[in-house]
Amino acid sequence: MMVDAAAPAPKANMGQPVPRYDARAKVTGSALYASDVGLPDVAYAYLVSSTIAKGRIASFDLKAALALPGVLDILTHETIGDAIKPVKFFTEGGPASNTVVPLASAEIAYGGQTIAMVLANSYEVARDAAHRVIVAYEIAPPSSTFDSKGAVDQELASQNKKHDDPKVGDFATAYEAAPVTVDVAYSTPTQHHNPIELFATQCSWNGSQLTVHEPSQNVYGIKNGLAAQLGIDASQVRVISPYIGGAFGSKGGLTQRTAIVAIAARKLGRPVKLVATRDQGFTIATYRAETKHRIKLGADRDGKLQALSHDGFEVTSRHDPYAVAGTDASTRMYACPNIASNVTIVRADRSTPGFMRAPAETPYFFALESAMDELAVALKMDPVELRRINDTQHEPIKGLPYTSRTLMPCFDQAAEAFGWSKRTPQPGSMRDGDWLIGYGCATSAYPTQMAAATARVSLFPDGTARVETASHEIGNGIYTVVAQTAAERLGLPYEKISVLLGDTILPPAPVSGGSISTASVCSVVAQACNAIRAKLSDGPTPVTDLVAALKDRGMGSLQEYAEWTPHGAPKGAVQMLYRGAAQPTGGAKLADRIQFAFGAQFVEVRVHARTREIRVPRIVGAFASGHIMNTRTAHSQYMGGMIWGIGSALHEQTEIDTNAARYLNTNLADYLVPVNADVIDVQVIMVPEEDSAINPLGIKGIGEIGIVGTSAAVANAVFHATGQRVRDLPLRIDTLVAGA
Repeated sequence: MMVDAAAPAPKANMGQPVPRYDARAKVTGSALYASDVGLPDVAYAYLVSSTIAKGRIASFDLKAALALPGVLDILTHETIGDAIKPVKFFTEGGPASNTVVPLASAEIAYGGQTIAMVLANSYEVARDAAHRVIVAYEIAPPSSTFDSKGAVDQELASQNKKHDDPKVGDFATAYEAAPVTVDVAYSTPTQHHNPIELFATQCSWNGSQLTVHEPSQNVYGIKNGLAAQLGIDASQVRVISPYIGGAFGSKGGLTQRTAIVAIAARKLGRPVKLVATRDQGFTIATYRAETKHRIKLGADRDGKLQALSHDGFEVTSRHDPYAVAGTDASTRMYACPNIASNVTIVRADRSTPGFMRAPAETPYFFALESAMDELAVALKMDPVELRRINDTQHEPIKGLPYTSRTLMPCFDQAAEAFGWSKRTPQPGSMRDGDWLIGYGCATSAYPTQMAAATARVSLFPDGTARVETASHEIGNGIYTVVAQTAAERLGLPYEKISVLLGDTILPPAPVSGGSISTASVCSVVAQACNAIRAKLSDGPTPVTDLVAALKDRGMGSLQEYAEWTPHGAPKGAVQMLYRGAAQPTGGAKLADRIQFAFGAQFVEVRVHARTREIRVPRIVGAFASGHIMNTRTAHSQYMGGMIWGIGSALHEQTEIDTNAARYLNTNLADYLVPVNADVIDVQVIMVPEEDSAINPLGIKGIGEIGIVGTSAAVANAVFHATGQRVRDLPLRIDTLVAGA
């Protein structure tokens, strides 16, 4: 097996970097994504989107659109009305990521809202007709963001009964008495997922049975939620999604389009295919909400934290109380006896935001880790040592023990690889010609969560095995690690394992979000394999050759179905899973312990002394995440997160016309993301860690931790290079020029 930088040699408690199970299918094009599936006699759909953010539709003029040859129908609120039943928002136990029912009324709740769907015999005709639809509006002035007229501030605890603002001790008194204090404000912008695979849905009916092809991080969630919207039994719906071309949270909930496509297919009596445009993807899916933060830190002169408060503010929609509320993590990172926090949501005329890779920790750790750097400067202390002084094996709110916390070994290994000892503390003191050089660091952390999962494993006399579970391949390598788990447990070659995923005819698996998939799914697969081994064993003597034992017993095959629930899971978790409601547990939500993965990121930036151009020539990240199933897939996940972190720091921002409450850069030409020239040297270090408490395999999630803290490390490095503290993302030339 070839081992290289992309497939690192395993260290202690790490699996082999076997090639990706689905690599050949993806590079040869045989892997079928939702829009690739060829359905017979398919009709094409195209969405018409609202050009206003608030008001109502006064009238449609559809004559020109309907006159085009090949146009089959145009669906509006006048034809759909109450055909789509409302379902609950996910914080209320429902499947919806946005509770505005599509095409239900003339009311407009946000810019880009779907107001019509054109159906035609070809995509080109559907698109042409959509642009000929004339809409008259009654326009009302919208509220777009923080401090907009008409925007409403609400404490999250008053809107979400499950939310709790972490606090302990007497923050105000401790802060007032602290010898060294920091009181700073930060902000992060709206950002959009922009997965390469566009948002697509294909629906076809066979009598009363509906089949849906749609990229989804939760096929059982769509199955049950869509059935509720259509008023049919969930057994009548099958959702298929074997491959997903990027998601990052945007394909996790019940969408605003699926029910319309299903209704259209039933009305036409033929399959219907919708592939939304890149522009439409900015408003028919969720996004990262813009946030504001106020951090107060108080410490003694040795750097020991005495007081910490974190107030977060997040923009959300009028109709849904969405918030990521990252104070759950930020208040628990360091030892501190006096802590306060509060999260406020700001209701505006926008579509509902949602989960986006490390949804809470990405913006909240930008604030926390930037403030820690500012405290280090105030103390004239090395930022790494400040974190060492405040390291803890118990979270400070309830005093619960971490199942494992390898934070400082991550800092030590990353610092050595980076060359942190060569840093001179004084801002602006390091230079290479016209380039100012800065070094910055930050903590990475992500809660270790899991959910109930089920799987079916079959062993055959020809020495092969098959694993079936409705998990989702979103680029995370779940095909690969599931096959590895089965191969190891059954004693078979990796190549002899076949894996079926992403289909609701398979046993249910939880939503592929929150970095829970590998820990949850591999645990249940291992359990099913262990059951096969137990059945073929002769009493207490373990069998070494399962295939030989199968043949000896004259069995054509042996199949085992397994259910697994993690520590702290609610009662009935598996039954809820079958209904599409995954209930992740872990992180800071457990009554007896706290579970996190940790890491440390170090960044070098170069800022041109005259132009203020910013470059990131190298970044080093070290991460400890329990048992690593496959160093190849893990390296990819860590590196991808770090690169996205660079983009979050320097590039990504969805620009908003605050008067119209509409997005301006809804394309990949104007929405900036990192390209090759922005990503030069990315080094990933996997720090060995064992944690037997979290699950039977000792696995922690790794899909999201790589982005956490990166933007703060970049901002801290920019300060070190220039002496300019930029507290609002993204960091761009104009910001540095204006502040110079």
